[in-house]
Amino acid sequence: MTNRPLDSRAAFLLSQIGFHVSYQLTEQLARSDLDPAHFAVLTQLAVADGRSQQELADLLRVHRNAMVGLVDELEERALVTRQPHPADRRAHAVHLTDNARQVLESMQSEADALESEVLAPLDETERAQLLPLLQRIAAHAGLPAGVHPGLQRRRRTRRAPR
Repeated sequence: MTNRPLDSRAAFLLSQIGFHVSYQLTEQLARSDLDPAHFAVLTQLAVADGRSQQELADLLRVHRNAMVGLVDELEERALVTRQPHPADRRAHAVHLTDNARQVLESMQSEADALESEVLAPLDETERAQLLPLLQRIAAHAGLPAGVHPGLQRRRRTRRAPR
């Protein structure tokens, strides 16, 4: 057994950096009264507005009940609306509001700034090399592209009776 220091282990460094970035992003989102799960839903709707709750749940790999709770929270904050789904009368299509588009634009700018800060020690060539390497590692681990595994652990919180 070799006794290597933690800072010489790639898995530890990836975990350390991931925790740091996740914490920073969570802090940024909290300033807009959002959490990473809200951001993930809004981001998916920015790609294709009008997805059903089930489509969103499948894409983000969360239970449909958790997705209902997330959409409820976003609707209460006037960030999304539910409308009858054009192809399935049993489903609702979830749409971004104009307010959500503004919030999302601000959050994307903050996420870009955070990424620039984290990657500041790397030159452009190193940055270009890093991304495909990280994507390859994530794919090998079976992680779906663009979905944070922490979303799967989110539980629907009980809301106070009205």
